Amino acid sequence: MTEKTRTNYIESAIKTGVLPEDAHRIPEIVSLSAPENCRNPIQFWQLFSILGPERIVAIVGDFYTRVFADEDWFTSVFARVGGVEHHTNTQASMWADVMGGGPYYHGAEFRLSFHHTHNAHQLMDAKGAKRWVELMVRTLDASGERMTHDPRVRPSLNTFLAHFLGKYAHEFAFENRESFGETNPPWRRQVNFRNMTESAIEALTEDELREGLEGRGVDVSRFGEKQDLIRKAIGL
Repeated sequence: MTEKTRTNYIESAIKTGVLPEDAHRIPEIVSLSAPENCRNPIQFWQLFSILGPERIVAIVGDFYTRVFADEDWFTSVFARVGGVEHHTNTQASMWADVMGGGPYYHGAEFRLSFHHTHNAHQLMDAKGAKRWVELMVRTLDASGERMTHDPRVRPSLNTFLAHFLGKYAHEFAFENRESFGETNPPWRRQVNFRNMTESAIEALTEDELREGLEGRGVDVSRFGEKQDLIRKAIGL
């Protein structure tokens, strides 16, 4: 499911300005490995390279333990299909697949659509979404040690979950008012001043100049005016 989900997300993220128009051709974005530069966000199809299968299973298992301890109107829908172990295995497989781990989730998009249409349709509304999100946020809040020390992991997970919730809200025609928390910030292109003319550097905004210089290890706090930033960038 990685390729299809990645393509769909990139198309929507371009429209909202989160990703640049040529995102499909930028290696750091389409790669299944998380970027080493910590200034660049982790796309959710790169999460498997950071989390691996054990952490994914642990997070999903925690979530379904909470699901099966919840109110009957919510829990019963899941219980008709299987127990905690069943749902943990299938959901973790789907996560691993979408997150760049390979074809873990047999049946792919067809199986996912069938499950929500035939097994979980009673919860595919605003009320069901609200409870699902509440339990997932509690799970993620309690799973800090499973997310490694990389602060980019949680926003990436939130982006992944928000993408699918938005997809379901559209497919099942319910209003989506839920939030998982902070999502990935807009992707910023690394500025290579050495390949730019002086006029091109001068045309950059002050924020772009500061980000570009910081990316090269320059302490920009020493420069109070945009012209000072321009001179430093040209000097590189």
